[in-house]
Amino acid sequence: MPKVLAIEDDELMAQEVSRALSAPGYTVQVARTGRDGIAKAIGGGYDIVTLDRMLPDLDGLTIVTTMRGVGIDTPVLIVSSMSHVDDRVRGLRAGGDDYLTKPFSHDEMRARVEALLRRKAGPASDETVLRVHGLELNLVRRRATLHGRVLDLQPTEFRVLEFMMRHVGQVLTRTMIFEGVWGCRFDPGTNLIDVHVGRLRKKVDDSSGRPSIRTIRGSGYLLD
Repeated sequence: MPKVLAIEDDELMAQEVSRALSAPGYTVQVARTGRDGIAKAIGGGYDIVTLDRMLPDLDGLTIVTTMRGVGIDTPVLIVSSMSHVDDRVRGLRAGGDDYLTKPFSHDEMRARVEALLRRKAGPASDETVLRVHGLELNLVRRRATLHGRVLDLQPTEFRVLEFMMRHVGQVLTRTMIFEGVWGCRFDPGTNLIDVHVGRLRKKVDDSSGRPSIRTIRGSGYLLD
């Protein structure tokens, strides 16, 4: 069964996380300080990390940034009472995979953890390579090529491109992209999606016009 690291300094909240995730049979280990949590996370062996945004000794964003900086790609669910849109966006930009506000229901936490674990497991089908004209995305090797030329994509750009290639020819709203890539059920109301898609467009569009990421005014984006 999945092994969960819960980095949470509040004893009652740590118990809530443990109760929520022990029900489906997960093994939950609690780290009560940020320094202990980051040491355990970097040490590996966990399938997912739940991370308190505010810790007394180390900021939660510092923990997730450090994890990503040393190559730890374990899914991170940030759990925080800081519910403002800007706080959520900062958490996701720092490297968090999802953001859950306190107080939370046990069912929602379980659902979000299950979604992150499914995403980590990769595609449910045997399809491991996505192709759109000269654009190819290898989901196992995590490599993107355009007419045989390797593209230098950031992890988030890779996930955005994967989502768009799985929905080629379909108009995707910003909310759809946000939910599909970050797993959150809200529109951040910022230009986060526009920035990522803009950078991605420069890398995947070529002089032939295929593939092309088109902006559909008032609607969203389309991989044509």
